[in-house]
Amino acid sequence: MSKSKEATKLFEMFPPVSTKAWKEKIMTDLKGADYNKKLVWRTQEGFDVEPFYREEDLEKLSYLLNCNPGEYPFVRGNRVHDNDWLVRQDIEASDINAANKKALEVLNKGVESLGFIFGEGQKIGKPEFEALLKDICLDAIEVNFISSHDSENITNLFLDYIQENYQGKEVRASVNFDPIGHFALYGKFYSDEQKLFAKAKSLIAKAKGAKGFKAINIHSNFFKNAGVTIAEELGITVAMGSEYLAKLTEDGVEPQDVNASMRFHFGVGVNYFMEIAKFRAARFMWAQVAEKYGVPKQACKMHIHAQTSTWGKSVYDPYVNTLRTTTEAMSAALGGVESLTVDPFNFYEKATVQSERIARNQQIILKEESYFKNVVDAAGGSYYIETLTDELIQEAWKVFLKIESEGGFIASYRKGEFQKRMADTVKQRSTSIALRKETFLGSNDFPNFEETQEDRPAELFEAKDNTVENAETQGLVTYRGPQEFERMRYRTDTWAKNHKRPVAFMFTYGNLAMRLARSQFSQNFFAIGGFKTIDNHGFNSVEEGIKAAIEKEADIVVLCSSDDEYPNIAPEAIKALNGKATVVVAGYPKNAVEELEAAGVEHFIHVKSNVLETLENFQKQLGLM
Repeated sequence: MSKSKEATKLFEMFPPVSTKAWKEKIMTDLKGADYNKKLVWRTQEGFDVEPFYREEDLEKLSYLLNCNPGEYPFVRGNRVHDNDWLVRQDIEASDINAANKKALEVLNKGVESLGFIFGEGQKIGKPEFEALLKDICLDAIEVNFISSHDSENITNLFLDYIQENYQGKEVRASVNFDPIGHFALYGKFYSDEQKLFAKAKSLIAKAKGAKGFKAINIHSNFFKNAGVTIAEELGITVAMGSEYLAKLTEDGVEPQDVNASMRFHFGVGVNYFMEIAKFRAARFMWAQVAEKYGVPKQACKMHIHAQTSTWGKSVYDPYVNTLRTTTEAMSAALGGVESLTVDPFNFYEKATVQSERIARNQQIILKEESYFKNVVDAAGGSYYIETLTDELIQEAWKVFLKIESEGGFIASYRKGEFQKRMADTVKQRSTSIALRKETFLGSNDFPNFEETQEDRPAELFEAKDNTVENAETQGLVTYRGPQEFERMRYRTDTWAKNHKRPVAFMFTYGNLAMRLARSQFSQNFFAIGGFKTIDNHGFNSVEEGIKAAIEKEADIVVLCSSDDEYPNIAPEAIKALNGKATVVVAGYPKNAVEELEAAGVEHFIHVKSNVLETLENFQKQLGLM
């Protein structure tokens, strides 16, 4: 028998299993539990994620028919032969010679794309520009220039430079000209609006002959760092791009020239599969919009640079940021971005040689050792990711169409309704974080008990309102997801510089399994707020445990036992303490809550607690607030 016949016979032994049969099996295993509550995940973006997907789920996705990598609508990426992106590192260029020296060093360490960041008001002329690019082979790498208001001058200097030194060669480069992004961030254009779009037209015309040069960079990462959902991020990004196309084509610029001159600067977060789907959805959506403006189908590509976002990063337990940025880099790479910046884990201070090296090597390992660069659209055909891509497209279109119905991005943003919707999102996410439905390792769950950060500047733990003086509208308020928890813990750390650190004492008693589980839960709970926690192996009596708690100068005594035992030990513990410490019950014994409250118990901590609110209430009670 031939191998092919053997394979056919083998497949016949395993008949197809229907979706209905799979669900019936799942329901049997659930033993009466609610399928939707147990297994269906409701995303922040507004749609449900099922526990499993099958080939039939892709039948409704018409864009997958005859959609190959490098082909319209580019959901599978712009590239055809590989997935090789550029490793980018940004460098402060206030000192031109030092920046050039550092650029040459990092280029020898795996960097393929440079970003030079000029200081506020820094003047750049031809001598400075030539010194900055000395010995850098621009036909082998990409170079990007980041300046607040000097994009036109830099563009002129760059185009003159490549005309003199690289005539006839393709040089990949960009300036970060983005008046719409600036307006969104600060609530005001930095110059006259009409003049800025006239400048955009001029930049596109100047760059038209320089293939590979991007004159406009659309910074949707600003919104990522303001806490929007992924669907909102997509809708906002496409709306920003659409605004450029609308204004510039009205002013006589060819739509394909506008599109060819634009690059989208995305932030990338830790929601691994959703972020992969985001980049695929973004290309699809942009292809639809660009085509409507008259861009030829094969030219409707969205050019994407991604950067790890600050929104999900922590100051406490900062090495965890390395795990986060690795996940983010993987999502961006598998999502098909063209270049990527991984920020150092210590984003909140001046980067060190070590932290920059780690950031570079995260990308290099993914490219060269994990072979992420070799496979085009590795996620293609995944029932789960293809479905996520489609769901994101549907939700993001709603956001985009809402903005368009309000007159386009600038008009919508100027009215302020846009910002109100964002504020609602931020409020919802903050509640989710406070309840630990959205977790940040080291911040609102599993903190490093021994770590303190009292010497950090207080502004690290505050949201930043970027709205400038005399703004036309509210600008973006950027913050970090773990920030409220970190601010609470920072409050404890700074208090402890001149006072006794609050002590949470674990009164472990009775049932061994329950007291251990609840002690571990409670220590984690209070350590999140910077409290000193004291664990115990178990006490033989209430009297023994309370005596030990008083000796340790406990501020909070956490009763860690079983639900059945709490009614017996709580009244005795409260009486023995006589107001010397606050009694907290670990868990929520439904059948005994009224009895315990009648005995004087006011506090219960459990998995459904609002952790932030609970700990801040304890801080108020102890005089920290």
